[in-house]
Amino acid sequence: MPLQVEKDMNKLFMALILLLTGCVGIPENVKPVENFKLENYLGKWYEIARLDHSFERGLSRVTANYNLRDDGGLQIINRGYSAKENKWKEAEGKAYFVREPDQGYLKASFFGPFYGSYIVFELDHKNYQYSLVSGPDKSYFWILARTPQLNDNIKSALIEKAAALGFDTSKLIHPNND
Repeated sequence: MPLQVEKDMNKLFMALILLLTGCVGIPENVKPVENFKLENYLGKWYEIARLDHSFERGLSRVTANYNLRDDGGLQIINRGYSAKENKWKEAEGKAYFVREPDQGYLKASFFGPFYGSYIVFELDHKNYQYSLVSGPDKSYFWILARTPQLNDNIKSALIEKAAALGFDTSKLIHPNND
């Protein structure tokens, strides 16, 4: 292989590594929760609010189910109803801890070898009834709860916290969970 082609291939490979690792970064001022207990996080969560992304656009009654995988990771099953198409949509993914298993910092994949950050940065540590989740940047944000509805005072406090950290909460979508 000519030297220049080899150098170009190395640059391309490094750029790809940077691109892929950049997807599991942590947004500025966002800190994953400590003392995270995966066994308490497992099970069904309801989406209370989110920022818009094409993969969830138009969906209501959105849930996420987290189960243990045989390889020690998490199985993720996201499900939502599309009124426009009059059908349920489902996506299955997997997630693994990026650092320590007691830190709410995971990488999740729904598309083969490509991973994105899944950062739990606020959590009801006592009962695991609500959480705030971010992706690799502040355009990805979710409020999750164990029930389809969340107490208005708690919801407002969570939205205020997210806004203080720089998330654009004016653009939140509050899907119908009835």
